[in-house]
Amino acid sequence: MRIYGDLGSGNCLKVKYAADVLGLAYEWVPIDIMRGESRTPEFLARNITGQVPVIELADGRCLGQSNAIIRFLARGSALLPDDAFLQAKVDEWLFWEQNAHEFFVAGARFQVVYLGRSVDQVDRLRIDRGNEALDMMEKVLGSADYFVGKTLTIADIALLPYTRMAGDGGFDLSIRPNLSAWIKRCEDVLGLGAY
Repeated sequence: MRIYGDLGSGNCLKVKYAADVLGLAYEWVPIDIMRGESRTPEFLARNITGQVPVIELADGRCLGQSNAIIRFLARGSALLPDDAFLQAKVDEWLFWEQNAHEFFVAGARFQVVYLGRSVDQVDRLRIDRGNEALDMMEKVLGSADYFVGKTLTIADIALLPYTRMAGDGGFDLSIRPNLSAWIKRCEDVLGLGAY
């Protein structure tokens, strides 16, 4: 398997974290989106949307969209519970992550890290809604160690990268102790150092 991605992208890191914790063999193929490498004819043949990450299986089939990829990789493992309701709860968080978390938290970070803006120049909507998302996560984690069940799932993997990097976009994790403790738990399970 090949994983095409950018190690600065939380969406790409989700796929790397899932593949690593599952012990899957892969070749990482770096793609620099700021240099247009996801817009080349060769890349667009793998993913017509021109987005990373993309996995390419040994038989040549390709799959994009980070949450679809991690769900595919996790099938049959503890990262995706067998119980249909718990799988639906995982999906609930995957959809929420893309709609209410990633767009705002990662969007603010993108403006600072990739576009070179100061935190004061970030769209206020992204900061406000990103803080709402992080506050909701803080509340949920007040009574749970993980988002679905009692162990790490792809729901956690989907939420982890951009939450870990939220400070880059101007978000304060120090005021969210439950969230900070969850990040540390996930880092420990995944074998990651602190961000």
